[in-house]
Amino acid sequence: MTELLRNPEKMSKARNELRNVVGQKEEIQESDISRLPYLRAVVKETFRLHPAAPLLVPHKAVDDVEINGYIVPKNAQVLVNVWAMGRDSSVWPNPDAFMPERFLETETDVHGQHFELLPFGGGRRICVGLPLAYRMVHLMLATLISSFDWKLEQGLKPEEVDMDERFGLTLQKAIPLKAVPTQL
Repeated sequence: MTELLRNPEKMSKARNELRNVVGQKEEIQESDISRLPYLRAVVKETFRLHPAAPLLVPHKAVDDVEINGYIVPKNAQVLVNVWAMGRDSSVWPNPDAFMPERFLETETDVHGQHFELLPFGGGRRICVGLPLAYRMVHLMLATLISSFDWKLEQGLKPEEVDMDERFGLTLQKAIPLKAVPTQL
C-alpha cells in the first residue's frame, strides 16, 4: 500500500483495471484475480522490493560444494538473502524503483520456480502458507483499492514517505504508514 501511495499513478492504474474488469460489485472474488494482470504485477513487485522475510530458512551444506566459483564447506550454514536478490541490478533494471510493469511481459512468479523472485522460498522448504498468503494479499489489496480513495496524512508528499525498514525475522516499516481512506 505504501508503494501505491508513493506512486499515485500506479494506484490509479490498478483502480481503473479493477473498475474495467470487475466493475462495481460488492465483493471481489478469488476468481476475479486471474483477470487482473496489473494488480498481480503490483503484488509481485511489492514482494520483490519488500519480502516479508528478508532471509530464507538456513540450509546446511552436507558436502563441500563449489557454487559460481565459491567454495561452500561441508556443514556451513547458508542463508539466502531474498531482499538483496530483489535489488540485484544485474537481474532487475532500476532495482530500487517500484515498477509493476516489469512483470506484465514475463511469466516470472513467486511460487519458487524463478530464482530471481523467491519471497516464499522454493523447493521442499517453500513456505507452506504461500497459497493462502498469495490469495489473501490480492483480495485485500483489490478490496482496499476499489473501495476507498487513499491519501497520505495532511501535508505529506508521496516522495516524503519514509521507506526505512526495521530488520528482524520479518521486515516492517520503521515508521508506520498513516493513510486516510475515503469510501468511494
